[in-house]
Amino acid sequence: MKGRLRRLSELNINEEATVCGFAESCEIKRRLYELGFVPGSKVVCTLVSPLGDPKAFLIKDTTVAIRSIDSSKIEIC
Repeated sequence: MKGRLRRLSELNINEEATVCGFAESCEIKRRLYELGFVPGSKVVCTLVSPLGDPKAFLIKDTTVAIRSIDSSKIEIC
């Protein structure tokens, strides 16, 4: 599976990845940048809510909860 871009929403708990970019249809790209989701940043899925949405991610020493609809717009590698 090497070389295939995945979506942040696919990340399992305690799995680490690197932010590679955003889907073209990402309307909240600027807000995600402000939260630290910039290409090259390391991100770890730390928590999943009981119903599976949202998930919490550790990025730049900050935990951020993001809905699946939004995290599916973030590309990871």
